[in-house]
Amino acid sequence: MLAKAVAAVPDQPTDGPAWSYEPKWDGFRALVFRDGDDVVMSSRGGKDLARYFPELVEAARVELPDKVVVDGEVGVVREIGGVRRLDWDSLSQRIHPAASRVAKLADETPAIFIGFDALALRGRDLTGEPFDVRRAALLEAISGAGRFQVSRVTTDPDTARDWFTAFEGAGLDGVVAKPLAGVYVPGKREMLKIKHKRTADCVVLGYRVHKSGTGLGSMLLGLYGDDGDLRMVGGSSAFSDAKRVELQEMFEPMRLDPENVAQGELSRWRSAGSGEWIPIRQELVVEVAYDQMENGRFRHTVKFLRWRPDREPSSCGYDQLDVPLTYDIHDVLESTDA
Repeated sequence: MLAKAVAAVPDQPTDGPAWSYEPKWDGFRALVFRDGDDVVMSSRGGKDLARYFPELVEAARVELPDKVVVDGEVGVVREIGGVRRLDWDSLSQRIHPAASRVAKLADETPAIFIGFDALALRGRDLTGEPFDVRRAALLEAISGAGRFQVSRVTTDPDTARDWFTAFEGAGLDGVVAKPLAGVYVPGKREMLKIKHKRTADCVVLGYRVHKSGTGLGSMLLGLYGDDGDLRMVGGSSAFSDAKRVELQEMFEPMRLDPENVAQGELSRWRSAGSGEWIPIRQELVVEVAYDQMENGRFRHTVKFLRWRPDREPSSCGYDQLDVPLTYDIHDVLESTDA
């Protein structure tokens, strides 16, 4: 089940609580299945995460009950500035093709799993149950005494707003609101998320060479529309000289056609010939920070934040975006009503 971005923590209705609020964890979303000694850890796109986190597989066999499925986030906790917090850099380094490196990092930077939902317990399918039932099952499944932990929740919106500010220093990413009466609906954006920054996960479509002729000038990005078509939405270009060369060397083997380039759209700022770009295989996902969208594109150049090896390119659609990005001008101007 997915989340839709909103601008603020929603209030509870006057006739009783409808939302459960919890911190938004900044890690790899994962489903963990345990059936006897068989443990499967899958990303939301179906990628096998178990091979990268063997310590969590072993912990699942010891800490979780049999025939259980839990939904949550994988993270790495490190002490930074005297405070224990989630560390994205350490987590992202755990995705490595070499088994020896995986084993070394599992020992040096072991991961934890923060559970926030239960889909099955002792063979019982819970996806059709309301969240309060699933939450009770989650607490029964995870004791919190080892590598498997449980996220805090509250039904008080003021507490959730306090969490939004106070927990940022712990490496958290905002607040999530779940409908208390809602069932678990895979692939649907039934939850709400309130983040500290406006970000989007985009597919890397290709790149332009820097005007100097050396290194990458800009990384071109795309999002999938509801019709399944991948559309170019903008680019990211604020890289150091060393990073430009590194990225070009990284993208060069991924070129779709080493002999030809594509032509970008003309605009009043770009003349014919200056929009040439080099398409690459659509395999990489990047998280970027942006301010606004206009006509389905980023209004300004976006800021590269990090790679997302846990995301499938096909999952990068417009539906992840914060929708209310434009305003009626009369909502901004002073009222002239008598």
